[in-house]
Amino acid sequence: MTSSRGPGPVRPRDAAATRRALLEAARELFATDGFDRTTVRAVADRAGVNQALLFRYFGNKEGLFAEAVRGQALALLDAGPRHELLERTVATMFDPAAARSAGPLLALLRGASSAQVGEEVRTQLAEAYTAAFADLVPFPDRDDAVLRAQLFLSWLLGISLMPTVAPEGRRIDAEAAKAHVLRAARALLGLPPSG
Repeated sequence: MTSSRGPGPVRPRDAAATRRALLEAARELFATDGFDRTTVRAVADRAGVNQALLFRYFGNKEGLFAEAVRGQALALLDAGPRHELLERTVATMFDPAAARSAGPLLALLRGASSAQVGEEVRTQLAEAYTAAFADLVPFPDRDDAVLRAQLFLSWLLGISLMPTVAPEGRRIDAEAAKAHVLRAARALLGLPPSG
């Protein structure tokens, strides 16, 4: 079937498919570029739809971020046994094979500092991740456990922004970096060395 306005085929409208395409494009861009640098035009272009549809389905970029990232980011907390959360999280930062599952976590980290991300979304995600990592701390002082978790999450934010290529053009050794980060994170959270 062709359109009376042009030679191209007419595509059936499928709101669910359009929403999925926008959410997937948003997760990818929020993870790689962060909230502030991701534009609605870039999301719409990657999804292959008109940006007006983004506003129709999500209201604005903040609404898109909330729907694209919040659910999956919270699901990562329950993606395996809680005692493996630290290892899973650190692995997603350095393992290219885990890049797809790391997307919501990276988007969360990179969007956490944006003033444009809604306070409700930021607070909900920060509280959930802080509580999850504080629960790993084996000491009875809850305030100290929360502080350790907050420091760890702040450190992860910095790591997520770290270039994977050194100024000399050499790629970082992901396995070595992962081992160093995991060792330091276990010490920060008061956990015994692994192995």
